[in-house]
Amino acid sequence: MNLAIHPIRTEADYKAALARVDTLMNAEPGTPDGDHLDVLVTLIEAYEARHWPIPSPDPIEAIRVRMEQRGLHPRDLEPMIGSRGRVSEVLSRKRQLTLPMIRRLAKELDLPADVLIQESQEIPARGRDAA
Repeated sequence: MNLAIHPIRTEADYKAALARVDTLMNAEPGTPDGDHLDVLVTLIEAYEARHWPIPSPDPIEAIRVRMEQRGLHPRDLEPMIGSRGRVSEVLSRKRQLTLPMIRRLAKELDLPADVLIQESQEIPARGRDAA
C-alpha cells in the first residue's frame, strides 16, 4: 500500500493522522503498513511537541517527587547537598543548587541534569541581599 505522507500543518491534518494511526495500530513492524505507522507517529509527535510542549519540571519539585517515590527524607539528601541546614535551604528555595549538588543529585536520584540545572522558582528575598 503506497499512501502519500505529508507534514502535519493544521489541526485537520493532525486529526486525520490520528484517525489513520487508529487503523494501523495492529500493523506488523517491517511491513508497509508498519512503516507507514512509524512515520505517522513520528509526524504526530513532532506536531504535538510544537503545539503543546511539555515544560520541564521545576528542579525542587523533581527532587521532592523522587524523594516521595523512593521514600526518602531530607536527611537522605545530606550526602548529595550538604548539612541538614543546607538541605532545608535548598528544599525551601532559600538556596540555589550548585553544580556539584546537581551532579550528585543527578547520579544518586537518577534525575536528568538538564532538569536540575534549570532555575527553580524564585528564591524568597527575606534576609538576603538582592543580586
